Amino acid sequence: MTHHRSTWGSDPSASYDALAERFRPVFQRIRKGAVAREIDRTLPYEQIRWLKEAGFGAIRVPREQGGAGATLPEVFALLAELAEADSNVTQALRAHFAYAEDVLNSADPERRARWFKRFVRGDLVGSAWTEIGPAKMAAFSTIVTRQDDRLLLNGAKFYTTGSIFADWIDVGAVDGEGETVSVIAAVGATGVGILDDWDGFGQKLTGSGTATFTNVPIAPEHVVPGDERFGYSAAFVQVVHLATLVGIARAAAQDAASAVSQRTRTYSHAAASRSGDDPQVLQVIGHLHGLAYAAGSIVAKTAEALQRSFEARHVAEDAEIANVAAEIEVAQAQPVVSALTLEATAVLFDALGASATSRAKSLDRYWRNARTISSHNPRIYKDRIVGDYVVNGTRPPFQWRIGQA
Repeated sequence: MTHHRSTWGSDPSASYDALAERFRPVFQRIRKGAVAREIDRTLPYEQIRWLKEAGFGAIRVPREQGGAGATLPEVFALLAELAEADSNVTQALRAHFAYAEDVLNSADPERRARWFKRFVRGDLVGSAWTEIGPAKMAAFSTIVTRQDDRLLLNGAKFYTTGSIFADWIDVGAVDGEGETVSVIAAVGATGVGILDDWDGFGQKLTGSGTATFTNVPIAPEHVVPGDERFGYSAAFVQVVHLATLVGIARAAAQDAASAVSQRTRTYSHAAASRSGDDPQVLQVIGHLHGLAYAAGSIVAKTAEALQRSFEARHVAEDAEIANVAAEIEVAQAQPVVSALTLEATAVLFDALGASATSRAKSLDRYWRNARTISSHNPRIYKDRIVGDYVVNGTRPPFQWRIGQA
């Protein structure tokens, strides 16, 4: 454990360090090229391939099925470590881990066995649910229909994060009866098109652009009713974002500390002749680390809540209680973790000189990435949801939709 890692608190389990050591060399390789990829806008195909080869996509698969059998606190701790290296990569894998969790919760043993084998061999799943433009709330124009003896998928999506790197895409659609379904399409299938046309100022390398589906053949076993998603799915995908924010805050803190330790220039009105001895600069660095520590501690608690939801999944009443509790914990965490990370990624410049704004250093990517992630599933609604629950007992929403009301 490095001196920086020791500032983030204890590991989520006694076995976590051994699990993480399998992947840390890959994380380190990913971090080395992060700035160059950001500047050149190079998508992390190679870096995601390294993770596939290391078995990272199978960490949630049970050990007896060939995976790592990681708990949810361990999974989110690993995702935060990966986000320290490159937050784009963590977000690109968000849909994969959500789909893997859905499979793990599935009551269909054949579906579990089929997908566990795919995950262990390295297959990744992307996502294509959001439709833009005049799309109606909670409705899809993307449709899977039967023609003769075949199922065919047609439609277009945006925010298809991670799909450009994946082997499969989880597509939100409706069937011929108008019922919402989850459809799995093979990325290499005839009629699948994926464009890297995401133009956000942050998280530029996540492949969050357009996907089109034109008469894409779909296997019957790859159509699942939409209401069968695991009960804590909304909270789960949000915690992936929060773990990514934690990684960003930690990386910003570490880069700032490293830059101060190496800095030889100072100011005539500074409190010391060396930046690393300046008490005001050290105070900024300490505050920055405190912000990252607080964010990580909060997210660790949300991961524990999700683990309780997973463990309660087989008893309907227990699952309901656990899922509501998890959703409220995550709703409480989202505005706070977002604020902590946004402050951390801005305050780091107070410890450094104007040279820190050099594009070659790309330190601005931390704020841009954090701001972009914090804009997902808007945090402005979360405090209201919590308040409505604690005052009026109103259940939190378990699925989010966007579109014209």
